[in-house]
Amino acid sequence: MEWFEAPEYWLSRLVLQRALAAIYLVAFVSAALQFRALIGERGLTPVPDFLRRTPFRASPGLFHLRYSDRLFATVAWGGAALSAAVLLGAADRVPLFVSMLMWALLWALYLSIVNVGQTWYAFGWESLLLEAGFLAIFLGNEDVAPPMLVLLLMRWLLFRVEFGAGLIKWRGDPCWRRLTCLYHHHETQPMPGPLSWFFHHLPKPLHRVEAAANHVTQLGLPFLLFAPQPVATVAALIMIVTQLWLVASGNFSWLNWLTIVLALSAVDGSPVAGTREYGQVPPWFVAAVIGVSALVAVLSWWPVRNLVSSRQEMNRSFNPLHLVNTYGAFGSVTRLRHEVVIEGTDEEHVTEETRWREYEFKGKPGDVRRLPRQYAPYHLRLDWLMWFAALSPSYAAPWFTRLLRKLVENDPDTLRLLRVNPFPVDPPRHVRALLYRYRFTTRRERRATGAWWHREPVGPYGQTVSRGAGEGP
Repeated sequence: MEWFEAPEYWLSRLVLQRALAAIYLVAFVSAALQFRALIGERGLTPVPDFLRRTPFRASPGLFHLRYSDRLFATVAWGGAALSAAVLLGAADRVPLFVSMLMWALLWALYLSIVNVGQTWYAFGWESLLLEAGFLAIFLGNEDVAPPMLVLLLMRWLLFRVEFGAGLIKWRGDPCWRRLTCLYHHHETQPMPGPLSWFFHHLPKPLHRVEAAANHVTQLGLPFLLFAPQPVATVAALIMIVTQLWLVASGNFSWLNWLTIVLALSAVDGSPVAGTREYGQVPPWFVAAVIGVSALVAVLSWWPVRNLVSSRQEMNRSFNPLHLVNTYGAFGSVTRLRHEVVIEGTDEEHVTEETRWREYEFKGKPGDVRRLPRQYAPYHLRLDWLMWFAALSPSYAAPWFTRLLRKLVENDPDTLRLLRVNPFPVDPPRHVRALLYRYRFTTRRERRATGAWWHREPVGPYGQTVSRGAGEGP
């Protein structure tokens, strides 16, 4: 069955599957370590409340049968253990059918988490992981040659990621067409990394080259993924290089790493590793691959319609199983950076002389002297949503006041999401939030002050929350 088998891609499949398992591992660990404070029974947006108002058909998953924090932890840590086993090669040491069940279980467990994750999981890379994870069920293991149809489906997914992102930029903010968006992006992106200050201070002509290269990579190269070899391999390798550039310049969870993983589906490794001989492909596996290919073809109608629409949407799932989605990022680029800074005081009465102490987050900017850290592919969900909160108080309204109340209580689960709690012994009496304008320091300011950021107060953000004041809205 030469049309079905692609033995020359055995090495690419091996690396792709192990890397995808590693990303699953990061995702499950991230869920296990953060869920209690965010969506647990006493979290900022509790899962039980969500389940009471959401039917199974809108968010299918096992938590509709029963929810408890203990069960969620079991699912998350169980998914992490299974991911680690697949990463170490367990799926290649079992029969093909069992291997497929292992990948299917990973997908089902993470789907259950995403579908109750609410705003904390409303990121394109969640759907991307689920879609890639679903396709991985049909990639086979060492018992069979890589199926060419599934490799093409992986490339089709990569095409939608890159081409969708390119179109949304070209149609969106005029600065992309003027090649000036990167004058601002490295400074105003959701979570800068340790090299972002340096990227921001690159010469403006180089920023224009970056933007132009982005257009070529996202609007031109995706079509070459379906070209004969070695053209497809060259296109994929160029995409990998551009994704590594993005990894170096910011923190975008596992988005860039997963895009790199998908690009491996177009890399022919036979010139380096040769090919392998495989036995006969089971007819049921051929039928399963043809079936899923037909399913993806049918479901592709909605993302294709979105791509050609002048009202293109970013990061949209068209079904609750997160299959065959549409993707995109940074259709607009903010010019100014604002940050919400949370402070507390243990003084009984608030006056103009009150001494406030600042909470520090792990990833988002706070202390102006602290170099931004590299966290990706790990996803700091609260830090990311604090960026959106600074852009729109209404976006954060469902959970922000409750966050302040958790800090007034010195809630241990919430405090684990922070880097610095200025009240380690007794909780504060009052907690408030302020809005600041942040910008990277200039080279001269950096030499003079040692600070990476300069900030100026804008004004209060919401109302002060006091201990014992009641739940409120």
